[in-house]
Amino acid sequence: MSNKKSAAVLRRLDDEVDSFVRRTRFFNEALTPGRARMFVMQHRLNTRQRNSVLKLKVATNCPDWDMRIRIIKACSEEVIADHEHGGGKAHWEIIEELGQHIGLTLKQIRAAQPIATTQTAWAAWEGLMANTHWLEGVVANTCAERANVTGYGSGVIRRHGWFGLERVRWRKLFGLSDAQLEFFELHEAADIKHSQMGWEAVVRFAGELHMEDAVVESCRRNLIVWELYLNGIAAAGDASKSSRP
Repeated sequence: MSNKKSAAVLRRLDDEVDSFVRRTRFFNEALTPGRARMFVMQHRLNTRQRNSVLKLKVATNCPDWDMRIRIIKACSEEVIADHEHGGGKAHWEIIEELGQHIGLTLKQIRAAQPIATTQTAWAAWEGLMANTHWLEGVVANTCAERANVTGYGSGVIRRHGWFGLERVRWRKLFGLSDAQLEFFELHEAADIKHSQMGWEAVVRFAGELHMEDAVVESCRRNLIVWELYLNGIAAAGDASKSSRP
């Protein structure tokens, strides 16, 4: 794909991410204790499900060996051990620590079940990641992680990315230290790297495969599911007993 065509497709992908960041309630409404605690419980589950099941289906479908290995490596950081950013701990273990810093017990975190919107998101991603062309699956793997790159939305999230915003909000709400906010800090670096893999795959393969429109549509549909997932966390957090400070 020519540089001009590549730039045009990437602009369209960036526009989808920008729209997602601007419209999703979870980013644009105030963080509450209930929402934060529900995020820990659901995102621990989601991290394990996406990286031990859904993303690996994309890797299985991917014919490019280097891309396949990069997907598997990213999954291993999330569910086995991240030596580059996480001090040898899996990301789901670090989110357990974050939950304990905001008042949840390890028993509460590990007993949590997926809420209805999380289950719906998993079912949707099953189709969007396992039963589509591998390049669409790579975009599905990485499009929401792109929100950790600066320049999308407005205000703090535009300047610092999604988890930069969360570091600001969680520090203010709970009085956490930088060390206690490790989950967000490591994802700022890891997700930028992971999302870049998806954008690079589009540049390398979308033109050759005549899939410029398909990858943009994959991005759009997957971000709709992410919006459902995150706004579902917000609603469930508002309704839960843990909504109290």
